[in-house]
Amino acid sequence: MKIVAVSDKLSVASQPEISDFADLKANGFGAVVNLRPDREEQDQAGNDAEAEAARRGGMAYAFIPVTTATISDADVRAFQKVVHTAGAPVLAHCKSGTRALSLHAIGEVFDGRMKADEVVAYGKSLGFDLSAAEAWLVRQSARRPQVKGFFDPRTYSVQYVVSDPETGKCAIIDPVLDFDEKSGSTATASADAILAHVKEQGLSVEWILDTHPHADHFSAAHYLKEKTGAPTAIGERVVDVQGLWKAIYNWPDFAADGSQWDRLFADGDTFKVGSIDARVIFSPGHTLASITYVVGDAAFIHDTLFMPDSGTARADFPGGDPRVLWKSITQILALPDETRLFTGHDYQPGGRKPHWESTVSEQKRANSHVAGISEEEFVTLRVARDRTLPMPKLILHALQVNIRGGRLPEPEANGKRYLKFPLNALGGAAW
Repeated sequence: MKIVAVSDKLSVASQPEISDFADLKANGFGAVVNLRPDREEQDQAGNDAEAEAARRGGMAYAFIPVTTATISDADVRAFQKVVHTAGAPVLAHCKSGTRALSLHAIGEVFDGRMKADEVVAYGKSLGFDLSAAEAWLVRQSARRPQVKGFFDPRTYSVQYVVSDPETGKCAIIDPVLDFDEKSGSTATASADAILAHVKEQGLSVEWILDTHPHADHFSAAHYLKEKTGAPTAIGERVVDVQGLWKAIYNWPDFAADGSQWDRLFADGDTFKVGSIDARVIFSPGHTLASITYVVGDAAFIHDTLFMPDSGTARADFPGGDPRVLWKSITQILALPDETRLFTGHDYQPGGRKPHWESTVSEQKRANSHVAGISEEEFVTLRVARDRTLPMPKLILHALQVNIRGGRLPEPEANGKRYLKFPLNALGGAAW
């Protein structure tokens, strides 16, 4: 058995004999990771025998069977977790040690401590050929969407362009149409910045997506559809939100049927952004119609979870429900730990710079409204907090635009457009 020290915590090795396990303990190893699938070769000891040998030797043991062709993100993270949590040095082995070092190197790339084009040279320095790991990273990069966030400081909203590096196709998510409530002026500066990015990167817009009808900004979906020709989409339960606000605005002739969008997504629906698989999770609680878009390893979670230091979204809008919101949060946090989460707002607590990307793992560990909290505790916290919050200043302006897919009211006889502003429609006045 050839052992190569990678760090103080990790060594990699070729296949050990069962008789070697006693020596491993004597040499200071506290855990063994077996990366070989059972029956890979006739003469290998196998998982059961290795687990028993490690137990007899007083060492921890983990079995993460992988082949070079089938390594997954989850395998890399599982390997990292074993190494990170072990209280003593870890020996990871496969047939030659190459797979073990590959998992370590890929994890280093994932976490930004190594670049993909450094992997082969790194392996060579330790006596291993990691060209297969480099090729895996290249393939993985092609499946991993690129995400560009655009922060709107007026509304603390985050707009996204998520693109497929392989095909150059992209989706625009939650775009903002600029509106100044003091002057009544609208503008397209935010949406045009997205279009400029799309052009600069040579992208082709395949989708214009809203996660829900927004209460704090106008949607630029209709404007961007006119500019790009790309179809618009939202969750199918938007019809419930339309029906609710149709009554508030007293619009008897309004078509509350979702026809203002090109596609209405149901829970579990799938689609593609270029070659990357995408799916929809129904995520109500903040609104009746909220959905999450999962594109590759990236989930766009709108106003369900904020950054960990900001907690969660309110649930007191018409149609909101904190208990339903908790169930939606639980479903999002059931995604793989390494899933990247992109939130719809960042209110910059303490005046910090805006942030909008986290992971499932980070949210479970550190979100101030979720970590270590039960459902009942969350509901109590959310209800109490919502009672202290005024309604968003643009909610009555925005909903009449956003339940129409981002279309402004039609011009009247004088050529001017007018918003309808119902009095005493909502609670939450800040006297």
